[in-house]
Amino acid sequence: MTAKTSPNGHASNMDTPEILQPRARRAAPPSSSPQRKALATAMRENDPKRSSEVPTPAHTPLPPSTAPPSVIATSSARRQIRSQCRRYPTVVYEARLSYFDPDSDYANFRGFFVLFWIGLAIMAITAGLRTLKETGSFFSITQWPLFTKDIYELAMSDALMCLSAGVSLPLGVLYRNSKGGVLAWNRGGIVVQSVYQLLWLVCWCGLPFAREWAWTAQVFFTLHLLAILMKMHSYAFYNGHLSVALARLEALDQPITPATPTSRVVRYPSSYGRLTAKEKKEKDSGNEDSASSIMQLRDDLAKELVSPLGNVTYPQNMTVANFVDYLFCPTLCYELEYPRTERTNPLELFYKSLAVFGCVYLMTVTSEEFILPVLHESQQLLQATSPPPSRLDKGLIFAETVSRLLFPFMVTFLLVFLSIFEYTLGAFAEITRFADRRFYSDWWNSLDWLEFSREWNIPVHHFFRRHVYSASRGSFSGPAATGLTFVVSALAHELVMGCITRKFRGYGFGMMMMQMPIVWLQRLPWVRERTLLNNVLFW
Repeated sequence: MTAKTSPNGHASNMDTPEILQPRARRAAPPSSSPQRKALATAMRENDPKRSSEVPTPAHTPLPPSTAPPSVIATSSARRQIRSQCRRYPTVVYEARLSYFDPDSDYANFRGFFVLFWIGLAIMAITAGLRTLKETGSFFSITQWPLFTKDIYELAMSDALMCLSAGVSLPLGVLYRNSKGGVLAWNRGGIVVQSVYQLLWLVCWCGLPFAREWAWTAQVFFTLHLLAILMKMHSYAFYNGHLSVALARLEALDQPITPATPTSRVVRYPSSYGRLTAKEKKEKDSGNEDSASSIMQLRDDLAKELVSPLGNVTYPQNMTVANFVDYLFCPTLCYELEYPRTERTNPLELFYKSLAVFGCVYLMTVTSEEFILPVLHESQQLLQATSPPPSRLDKGLIFAETVSRLLFPFMVTFLLVFLSIFEYTLGAFAEITRFADRRFYSDWWNSLDWLEFSREWNIPVHHFFRRHVYSASRGSFSGPAATGLTFVVSALAHELVMGCITRKFRGYGFGMMMMQMPIVWLQRLPWVRERTLLNNVLFW
């Protein structure tokens, strides 16, 4: 039995009818194709019953065979035109999939994204009209004082925080110039940098608590603080690695001695735990002083010091302009050079900046219309004294409150995601002409939490993979390195939750660490195959 290839690339049996995939654009009806027109005309002309029909007012009688050729041609043209204007066109039925079928390859649902924004616009307009009727003002935001409180102190502190992160630049120059000294990166430099980052984190984290800022200002400052910390860490540790490579390359210009390091080049980030047996053998035998091995080592070190695009070489990047540009680039992993667009699109920058404020306004409307009233109502029910609620009543009130908050919280989560990863990062990408705009993937199709953590926040995922997971693989196994990565991430999330509630109870940390055994269960073979169930459980 032979097989044929279907349009979607899968092999199908000759005896099995081909199932057509949904199309992105509506094709012309098959009944109007030229082949079907010619076939229908020929069938009508060759049908003796049709030829002997009695003409009606809508038809013209057939000309006699002795008629001139021009009359016969005109009559044939009339019949062909009339055959195309059928009252009941032919409907062609074929084996086809629907757009939402699980086996469908169609994935363009941008119309639902448009519908999402239309729905939010209707919600905002409705809330504004109700506010206009009750207060006489279309915009009445009771939470506005939270946004404006401590705003000037926040701006000054944020600027000083970014400025203090720039200390990593002169420290990096110091590590580079201390060739073989105490402050060389692979000796005391990494210790100095780590101590400075720890003191920097403790100092700036404690400032909002000491000044008693509003939770909105504190959360914004803490999130930006963590982003700058990751940027500073990536900048310092990557340049420190390059300073070691530069020192080794310059040492090869001197006469080779037994003290000259000739081991293989470690590509950043270092990942000795992933080396194959062949690579380990090459690494162990890397102290050969043959001319070929030295030339290869010199070539590898030189390549490590050059940017991926080949336009920047360390230490040419150790400038203030380069550091400031890196702070504004929407990435957490430092590179000598990034791909850039030709120019900044002012209109696109305006739209994305406007969308950020639009998302914040919609989040505020959602909170005031669907979150705060539910919380106030549940608070009054729990504090009722006549009669006081029983344990069962409190449990029911809690369950109802959570149920009513699920949908507005989901809308708020989607708005937070769009405002950060689509519009804020997109706006900074336009400012810096940063060409890589893939800040997230299709996380909404995730089947477990590990997949979600990789796809919903790609900049953070790249940082943790490069500077936590890969850096720890030299001392830990793969599962242990994954667990350590989750611990660091959970601590950062607990810090943000503590800034909101002003309490560090460890609930968020514990719930996030519970994702690990859940992921293990979801990756069992008989569970992993049920993609729809896993996606439902994820949501």
